[in-house]
Amino acid sequence: MHLRLFWFALLLYSGLVSAFTANVMAPLQVNDRAEFQRQLAIARQIGVDGVSVDIWWGLVEKAGDQQFDWRYYDAIFSDIRAAELKIIPIMAFHQCGGNVGDDCDIPLPPWLWQHFRQQGVAAADLQYQSEFGNRSVETIALWADQWILPQYLEFMQAFAARYAALAPAISEINISMGPAGELRYPSYNSHDGGRTAYPSRGGFQAYSALAVADFRRAMQQKYQSIAALNLAWQTSYNQFTQLMPPVDGDNFINSGAALNTGYGRDFTGWYQQALLAHGQRMLDTALTAFSQQLAAIEIGFKIPGIHWKMAAADASARSAELAAGLISTASPFSKANGFGYSDIVGLAARYASEPRGIVLHFTALEMDDLPDNSSQSLAKTLVQWLGAEAARQQVVVKGENALAGGVTTRQGWDNIEAVFRRGHYQGMTVLRLAQVTDGGIGQRRYQQLIRRMRH
Repeated sequence: MHLRLFWFALLLYSGLVSAFTANVMAPLQVNDRAEFQRQLAIARQIGVDGVSVDIWWGLVEKAGDQQFDWRYYDAIFSDIRAAELKIIPIMAFHQCGGNVGDDCDIPLPPWLWQHFRQQGVAAADLQYQSEFGNRSVETIALWADQWILPQYLEFMQAFAARYAALAPAISEINISMGPAGELRYPSYNSHDGGRTAYPSRGGFQAYSALAVADFRRAMQQKYQSIAALNLAWQTSYNQFTQLMPPVDGDNFINSGAALNTGYGRDFTGWYQQALLAHGQRMLDTALTAFSQQLAAIEIGFKIPGIHWKMAAADASARSAELAAGLISTASPFSKANGFGYSDIVGLAARYASEPRGIVLHFTALEMDDLPDNSSQSLAKTLVQWLGAEAARQQVVVKGENALAGGVTTRQGWDNIEAVFRRGHYQGMTVLRLAQVTDGGIGQRRYQQLIRRMRH
């Protein structure tokens, strides 16, 4: 046996590598069941294992707190099972609408915004507020977790109770942790009116009252005295209540302050760690919710491939990733820390002893490096960095294409195949079902990839 195959077989036997999985994403909302059923049959024929389905919180619990309506999912799951495919439900605690490729409009449960008023929590406290003063209603801000986590728990427990009998047909449960279901801040989302859209630096989202209070509290905990903070930051504050996130995000990035000052490193470090703490709370809540029913099924979560602004030759390099909270400037970027991704990969690694398994999903597998393009993209490089860091930390990582059109081109599939030849990624989920069941290049190349990975 070839040495590399020998080691792969050894890792597979030891449980550090799982068998290759080939999945597809269902439409955001199925409007034509006959067409959906036809596509599922083709997916099964080409070797697909399962179908990921967004379980929209705003659809199921729309009518009121703990008023669940599962009828739509009863039908969708029936279709998937009839095609002899596995179900990968996504606990979709984000709205449908406002993201790239969204073709439906399902807001969060409308009763939610006033639900915590008696506890002194206003709608604004549940929302991210950007550096430009705009608020997002796409997902609940992580600083409201203490109030909202019980709602997530109830929803997941209700799902588990409803579909406990389908456990053999469910291969993984994914947990939405932010906008578009990803563990990130809404740093390039529609609430900022296009000002932060791709391929800009994005916008920081830590300006709500709860976020600012958390930043001040974290800095006081770190430095204990305002004198110690002033020494580290070379500032002259009188008290911690004067501290604020960057008042001018453009200057914070373009001047190099984010990278080269104590304040910049502390702010981006806190900003990222707040996101990772949220991710851990979400995973812990999911593990509790599914601790009895659906107890043996893997849990997954997703982080996005934010690949633009990476190749910038000035201080704005890596700024889009900073605004999303994926990386921080708390330590220099190097191979030793996954070029900034060691902490977020490490979130999955914290659960190494969890018997059911935690899977990390990452996007942009189909993309090229385009450093000289207006996007200043290093997507292909980023996919390599993330995969190598996951392998170093022995985290199971699976990939996705970032854009549906990416799996309709030869170059996109060439890039995807190159990723799997390197061996870091252990599964593929194609966005979306229609792109690999239309008889075109997507269907042909996905079938070829599946066959090669299984032989």
